[in-house]
Amino acid sequence: MSAPSRDHAWADSSPASRPTRHDWSLEEIEALFALPFNDLLFRAQQVHRAHFDPNAVQVSTLLSIKTGACPEDCKYCPQSGHYNTGLGKEKLLEIEKVVEQAKAAKEAGASRFCMGAAWRSPQEKDLRVVMEMVGRVKALGLETCMTLGMVDVDQAKRLAEAGLDYYNHNLDTSPEYYGEIITTRSYADRLDTLANVREAGMKVCSGGILGMGEAPRDRAALLQQLVRLDPHPESVPINMLVKVPGTPMENVEDMDPLEFIRAIAVARILMPKSHVRLSAGREQMDESTQALAFLAGANSIFYGDTLLTTGNPQVERDRALFDKLGLHPEPIDPNTRDARSDDEQAEIALTHAIQRQRDDSLFYDAARG
Repeated sequence: MSAPSRDHAWADSSPASRPTRHDWSLEEIEALFALPFNDLLFRAQQVHRAHFDPNAVQVSTLLSIKTGACPEDCKYCPQSGHYNTGLGKEKLLEIEKVVEQAKAAKEAGASRFCMGAAWRSPQEKDLRVVMEMVGRVKALGLETCMTLGMVDVDQAKRLAEAGLDYYNHNLDTSPEYYGEIITTRSYADRLDTLANVREAGMKVCSGGILGMGEAPRDRAALLQQLVRLDPHPESVPINMLVKVPGTPMENVEDMDPLEFIRAIAVARILMPKSHVRLSAGREQMDESTQALAFLAGANSIFYGDTLLTTGNPQVERDRALFDKLGLHPEPIDPNTRDARSDDEQAEIALTHAIQRQRDDSLFYDAARG
């Protein structure tokens, strides 16, 4: 596909004034992917700065609260009971252990604590336990997120009443390629769960996995599905496939890192107010690739040693990278209950205000030059 001509309407309008759209055509999205790399990143950076502190990154920690023996056949997943990946079946974690992990995550700088269980859908006895987990973690002043498989309207409402802020349910890939990856759950099932989460009043965390052998058009079609959600998902994880031995995806050809960065940038442009999360696959990325992802508009990461069952850059490595790039953790949402004192919160707010003022004084707006 040839690169599109320069869009003067885009160049002449302010990113903050452009309306949020849900009607992007597949051809429009593919045209963004086809832009020269520098032009694409410039557009993404303009959008990012219009809606976020460009040097703040929302930090989450993800804990597997129930591992292994999932009945789904997702070809990328080491937790599927269909594949022999050497991962043992574990029971649902005790509530106190989850709370301990949440406390440690907060002390390490996380503002959101995500809990994942390898279920097709939660059973009643388990739902009562995870609802208590939500309340206990919420009381620590952390945002809460869970991924428990499919949930119906009643389950979603009960989780919301327990204090759950976000529910994660990824679309994974395009509707056209989905059947090549999963056969035990339909695309419509996933969209229904997201609709149930919205009806319950929770925020949506939904994205996909790239590098599963999909065509470039499938990446555009995945983003089109996400952008059609109204409102857009508040959190959009963009995952790079982690090839786990024993899964059908273990020998898939590696994705070009620059193509992955393009997807981050396009997601930022399409969903300007969403947190775009640089998620699974960071363990395989060098610092330069991660830096480009932040430049392209990624402003959320998982922080810690593992993502459910796969590796993730260690905390000290992440802190060192943040220092190199001049990044800082995004403050905890003021609407979330926080155990910090008012004085501590004021000091944090002042620190970030000074940082933003310094950044703004150093940034030259080339669009006005």
